[in-house]
Amino acid sequence: LPLWQDYRKVDEIPFDFTRRRMSVVVADKAGKTQIITKGAVEEMLSICSYAEYKGNVEPLTSALSEEILATVRRYNEAGLRVIAVAHKTNPMVAGAFSVADESDMVLIGYLAFLDPPKDSAAAAVAALKEYGVAVKVLTGDNDAVTRSVCGQVGLLSHSLLLGSDVEAMDDAALRAAAERTDIFAKLTPQQKARIVTCLRENGHTVGFMGDGINDAAAMKASDVGISVDSAVDIARESADIILLEKDLMVLEQGAIEGRRIYANIIKYIKMTASSNFGNMFSVLAASAFLPFLPLAPLQILVLNLIYDISCTAMPWDNVDADFLKQPKTWDASSISRFMIWFGPASSVFDITTFVLLYTYICPLVFGGAYETLDAGMQVAFVGLFQAGWFVESLWTQTLVLHMLRTPKVPFLRSRASWQVTGLTSLGILAGTCIPFTTVGGALDMMPLPGAFFPWLFATLAAYMLLTTTLKGIFIKKYGELL
Repeated sequence: LPLWQDYRKVDEIPFDFTRRRMSVVVADKAGKTQIITKGAVEEMLSICSYAEYKGNVEPLTSALSEEILATVRRYNEAGLRVIAVAHKTNPMVAGAFSVADESDMVLIGYLAFLDPPKDSAAAAVAALKEYGVAVKVLTGDNDAVTRSVCGQVGLLSHSLLLGSDVEAMDDAALRAAAERTDIFAKLTPQQKARIVTCLRENGHTVGFMGDGINDAAAMKASDVGISVDSAVDIARESADIILLEKDLMVLEQGAIEGRRIYANIIKYIKMTASSNFGNMFSVLAASAFLPFLPLAPLQILVLNLIYDISCTAMPWDNVDADFLKQPKTWDASSISRFMIWFGPASSVFDITTFVLLYTYICPLVFGGAYETLDAGMQVAFVGLFQAGWFVESLWTQTLVLHMLRTPKVPFLRSRASWQVTGLTSLGILAGTCIPFTTVGGALDMMPLPGAFFPWLFATLAAYMLLTTTLKGIFIKKYGELL
């Protein structure tokens, strides 16, 4: 017959991470009560006075305890988790049962079960290590099981700390120990959270993956809590990311994708900031020496619109493999540094373009310098000048995307994605054609003469050479470009 027909549950003493055991009290039809307890072997031995040994109940001597522990160690070293089971008949209680009833019990056996690591665990650990992600194990299991499982996934460590060691350390000692230790065993939930907090205080970005109640505190303490869809409710609620695939290699893919996103974000911010800084610096310089604006406000808006549309492809850009190998730290000061170094570089060639247009191209087309022309011709002079700088600025702004997106030689050693290449090429083509269309006329631009383009390409070549030189100096000085 099913046990529930012969027994009824009277009470329960729930599990906690200090006792590391739980108990239920049942009564049979005759009213006899029995308390049954299961839990970690060492903690169970501490509440047992007897053991069923070879069919007889015998006093739990130190020799018998050692034999039990030796058997359990053999199971643990094979990767089996073991819990002990004990009971006591007719516990003497008045009213509710309590933890005090867990004493003088009879050890009746063990339950051993195998919880092997996922097939992808070893490959995921190796892949994360390759990408500069240190993997540390924080578990409530004992040290023998932990060493066995860690060995199976390629986490070999000569140093292992137990929860009792962690409890004896102050925060300063634990911060130091957390750096040199990869495996922690027999931890309480609070100790897991404390280790995670120490790692964060050491300057690390910490992700914690767990699926049980005892992992929730550490997940909350981490930068990124990771769980699985089959985890207990509190673990899923504590997680920032829930894995739906039964494959840990998704962790590697997530790390790579996160770094790719970061790389493309920082590319856009730095290149756009330096480009806009250079343009505004050029406008300021031109305003001091030219008798007219180098670009009208509407022309600037159109220029920025074309550039920004070209930049919408940046999220799909390729990222150099060596950039993905190591994690990066957000540093806002690097943006201003990058802007100051590379922004004025474009201004150098903007100014040479101003000089070229004002003293050679425009006078060549209109037959004289600006000051010698009548009012109508001066308007056309300005329209041609603005068209020239519009095209030159668009070319330099767009080419800088390719030049500064990588520390390597662009187009040869590092190529942008087809989305970036295609959209920037279309932007350059559309912007170069504008002065020859009715749109250019509506923007008060004049068609550019053929004599302008050889000078344009010479300017672009010199600009690319200067940018390449500055990249080398910048990397040598600061260690990285992006």
